[in-house]
Amino acid sequence: MITITGTAQFEAWQGKRLPGVEEVRPGVFSIPIPFINNPMRYTLAYLLVGEGETALVDPGWDSDEGWEALKAGLAAAGLTPSSITGIVVTHFHPDHLGMAGRLRAASGAWVALGEHEPQAVSWGSEPDAFVAADRTQFEAWGVPADFLDEVTFHNGTWAQMASVQEPERRLADGELLPIAGLEVRVLATPGHTPGHICLLDEANGLILTGDHVLPRITPHVSLETRNQADPLGDYLTSLAAMDVAADMEVLPAHEYRFRGLPERVVELRQHTLARSAEVLAVLESGTAETVWDVSRQLTWSRGFDSLRGFTLRLALAETASHLVYLAARGTAVDIAVPRSTAAVG
Repeated sequence: MITITGTAQFEAWQGKRLPGVEEVRPGVFSIPIPFINNPMRYTLAYLLVGEGETALVDPGWDSDEGWEALKAGLAAAGLTPSSITGIVVTHFHPDHLGMAGRLRAASGAWVALGEHEPQAVSWGSEPDAFVAADRTQFEAWGVPADFLDEVTFHNGTWAQMASVQEPERRLADGELLPIAGLEVRVLATPGHTPGHICLLDEANGLILTGDHVLPRITPHVSLETRNQADPLGDYLTSLAAMDVAADMEVLPAHEYRFRGLPERVVELRQHTLARSAEVLAVLESGTAETVWDVSRQLTWSRGFDSLRGFTLRLALAETASHLVYLAARGTAVDIAVPRSTAAVG
């Protein structure tokens, strides 16, 4: 069982409001950035102050409201956007990477992602082809025609993804952040995305976990990104890598800070394996011929029929990741799980 250390953050989460800026350790600040029109409500950006240099981790969703929140958070630390030397992003999702472009323009800072994280340029250059390939994938997963428009990407989605800031730097597993006065080490944790990274600040007894480990929510692991053959297998392997931070305080990108990382890892592993067992039971029943069929028979918090739009898309991609995981470990899976070359997680 975890111990909540970010009590003010927890109270804000419970009250469905934005938490305040906090100095977690000397020179380590937690800055909430609004995640507009999303039930997650905010991304926790982290400011790491070194010697004449500073890093900003996960600048959050790009919006004018978020920009004002970021500036206010930096001001609480006696800094401005121009003070930032490096922008480190745990993974490419827009609620983490989105504001990197705006911050880089204001600061001249470099942007860094994990060395194996997909780049927008790999998603293709033609929106029509991108959208068509994505739709083909969900058709192959058995999605009825009436639902295809709401679960597949459109030209506007492609434009948003293709405009996400490209990194100048790539960070390898075990590498130290190139910020003077800091000894913060990269820990590769693929699963949620192919190149997701966590950050180990051993001097302060902290681990920044991005979306890899959250205190309450199970991170979404989907089969969409083309260079990730077995995302669920990657995720479980990455959970085992958390042993190195067993005694550290956890600074996640959402919700609130906590201790008890080993216990939380056990919960996440058990939940993941229980879900795979549920998928296996559906397969063994012989009642499913497509990813859609399997998804319909799984347990969802508000029922499958309540899933619509992007939430339905995520549910289907999660189901597909379990099918691939089971097949890779010897289960006979007679359901085709193809992926489009343009799709992203």
